[in-house]
Amino acid sequence: MGKTITEKIINAHMESGKYLPGEEIGIRIDQTLTQDATGTMAYLQFESMNLPEIRTNLSVSYIDHNTIQIGFENADDHRYLQSVARRFGIHLSRAGNGICHQVHLERFGKPGETLIGSDSHTPTAGALGMLAIGAGGLDVALAMAGKPFYLQSPKVFRINLLGKLSPWVSAKDIILKILSIFTTKGNVGRIFEYGGDGLLSLSVPERATIANMGAECGVTTSVFPSDDMTRRFLKAQDRGKDWSPLQADLDAVYDGETTIELSHLEPLAARPHSPDHISSVREIGPIPVQQICIGSCTNSSYKDLATIAEILRGKTVHADVSLIIAPGSRQVLENIIRDGYLTHIIASGARIMENACGFCIGNSQSPPSKSVSLRTSNRNFFGRSGTRDADIYLVSPETAVASALTGRLTDPRDLGATLPFISFPKKYHVDDGMILRPLETEERGKVEIVRGPNIGAPPRNNPLPDDIDGEVTIKVGDKITTDHIIPAGARMKYRSNISRYSQYVFEPLDRHFYKRALQIRDSGRQNIIIAGQSYGQGSSREHAALCPMFLGVKVVIAKTFERIHAANLINFGILPLIFQNGEDYEKINSGDLLQIPGIRDALKRCAPLQVSNITSGSAFPVVYELTDRQQKLILAGGALNAQ
Repeated sequence: MGKTITEKIINAHMESGKYLPGEEIGIRIDQTLTQDATGTMAYLQFESMNLPEIRTNLSVSYIDHNTIQIGFENADDHRYLQSVARRFGIHLSRAGNGICHQVHLERFGKPGETLIGSDSHTPTAGALGMLAIGAGGLDVALAMAGKPFYLQSPKVFRINLLGKLSPWVSAKDIILKILSIFTTKGNVGRIFEYGGDGLLSLSVPERATIANMGAECGVTTSVFPSDDMTRRFLKAQDRGKDWSPLQADLDAVYDGETTIELSHLEPLAARPHSPDHISSVREIGPIPVQQICIGSCTNSSYKDLATIAEILRGKTVHADVSLIIAPGSRQVLENIIRDGYLTHIIASGARIMENACGFCIGNSQSPPSKSVSLRTSNRNFFGRSGTRDADIYLVSPETAVASALTGRLTDPRDLGATLPFISFPKKYHVDDGMILRPLETEERGKVEIVRGPNIGAPPRNNPLPDDIDGEVTIKVGDKITTDHIIPAGARMKYRSNISRYSQYVFEPLDRHFYKRALQIRDSGRQNIIIAGQSYGQGSSREHAALCPMFLGVKVVIAKTFERIHAANLINFGILPLIFQNGEDYEKINSGDLLQIPGIRDALKRCAPLQVSNITSGSAFPVVYELTDRQQKLILAGGALNAQ
């Protein structure tokens, strides 16, 4: 029986377990990446392991999220990250060098290797034929310490892309179509593997757009073959030696298969407030638009910006529109300058932002109140833009720039012009001057790690108690994201100060959660969270588990969990339980007193669990999906305690 690309990479990196349905496997990690919003805590956790240096082939620390320095906190964190990188042998991509996923694609990714990153869009590197997986910061810290990364043996779904895209239809429309098919829930434990003759016309940056937004489906990762298109990209990056071919065997067996005829696609958009709320641009109609943002790790490549520059050539942005352009990396910016594209963008009246995450994470460029903002980014969760009553639509760069010219949502095919052809450079201008390489080994021990007053040691949990005697501190609905649990944007500057950041847990949903949780914790009871389907969507931000742990949350009971967040809960000693009967969710209210007697002993024996609702005088069964390794982490109170 032939092998999929996924199987080939996993088998080459297997450290423990067997690739069998439902079995946990541990794989060796070649590369890690962090970004400054999650990396500070990851490196604090790595420090606590008392190792002299990293044990991966390559680890890169990127400063790309919190680059706006209002107050001292972000700047202090950046100094900490630089000193840690020099101390432990980590590459550092400085602020201004670009978004981690774009830069990693350009400068570090290698076909056939494994990568985990403390960012949910790490699968972007799957465009190069990597097995690239988003994870919590603690998992990344453990990988840097040479520990395996654990995951359930994935189910591999093949997505066949056939034919060729029509003019004005792009890779963004492919992934929006995939989101319309698979949605944002129900895909935990799956990997999307791409094939078909449609790949012959899709460049690596276009494949990266698709792999990037596969994260919104909730899959573990997305993987493309390493073929001639991959070779040409790496050669243009002056990294031809890093290329190696990697294809699925012709007789590979998949767990499912979907075919998409590229010529049948049309410009699509994700409507508010979910990436899977898909309609065609023409179905939505010509609604007035006030803001348009082009960039993010999804659509900020050379091709994306060169394309919009040609469409804007000789034209002016509509008077009612603020057009924001954020290149994905310094390399992208330098190359569109050298090739003359930036001139057309600036002349149109567009505003050029920093090579950073910026508007995508809600720390800048919030739209006007009650406005419509079109964005080429990957998430349009409620309130994520920083303006709670704004409507955010996710679109392709072509749709975005067409709408910028007309002042209303516009199918780019309606421009009546021929789509300009963009030829990729045979060789990009490459300048790695903003990447600090590791010091020589003998120099690392002399480096003093710099800590500002906002940086504290990661808190540790207590072991799981013998009994749970807790209160439902909050009850939430379906598709709760990590942004709901711990807000991004301006609040993220407290990411290294858990006691301060914890004050904002569930702030978008319930501003009184923090005080109520403290009262329950200080009374000697545990905090319990009740949730619906797909709890923990979105960012890999482990603070969505770490801060609730700090507030005394011991149990989350949900209908279903998303993969990264469930792993983060376990890593910090919070037990994820699943309703055996979904209707029991409806019978619980905030403030109910719940008990699970003998929980510690029951987990040791892998016995069934029953939750007693003392308030209503009822009981209901719950189930748990823990491997032997995860069970030990929960009993110990988290991975740091179990080391």
